[in-house]
Amino acid sequence: MQDLLPLPIANLIEAFGRLPGIGPKSAQRLAFHLIGAPEGEVRELVNALLRSKSDLMLCASCFTVTDKTLCQVCSDPMRDHSMICVVQDTKDMLALERMRVYHGLYHVLGGVLSPMDGIGPDELQIRSLLQRLTEESVKELILATNSTMEGEATATFIARLAKPFETLSVTRIAHGIPIGGDLDYADEATLSRALEFRRPI
Repeated sequence: MQDLLPLPIANLIEAFGRLPGIGPKSAQRLAFHLIGAPEGEVRELVNALLRSKSDLMLCASCFTVTDKTLCQVCSDPMRDHSMICVVQDTKDMLALERMRVYHGLYHVLGGVLSPMDGIGPDELQIRSLLQRLTEESVKELILATNSTMEGEATATFIARLAKPFETLSVTRIAHGIPIGGDLDYADEATLSRALEFRRPI
């Protein structure tokens, strides 16, 4: 089928197919949408992509993606500077911000420890986190990495590094049964977590 397509279309489909979450059919649909779109719309998309590469940087403090030296959260004097929530990436930070219940600061690791993929502590923003704990008046460090094997290992590793900070409280977000979820659909690890982190009511 691909052999029937002109090379520019095939190349466009292949480029879309390299994006996460985009399968062959979605890639083809996107490609043909752009081919049929007005030239101005296509140029607008191209310019937005180019600007996202040239105008974005990492926040000098928390390492989230931003267009300024300090991101909106880090530069907000109303945030609670005594709390730092450690997340894997900017998407996780945005997910927590959408809840509007956390008012502290963040620290974006840029991934998780994964020796199989060659990702060790030096490939993540762990050293900069320890520097913040040394230089800033942080009272609570919240570890909010995902509940994957790598995420758990990363949280444990950071918790161990934070032990020397005697006045620092290190906490881990709870994982368990989602709201509206049925117990019989939950896997053993989720149920175990739900029981382990039970709280009084």
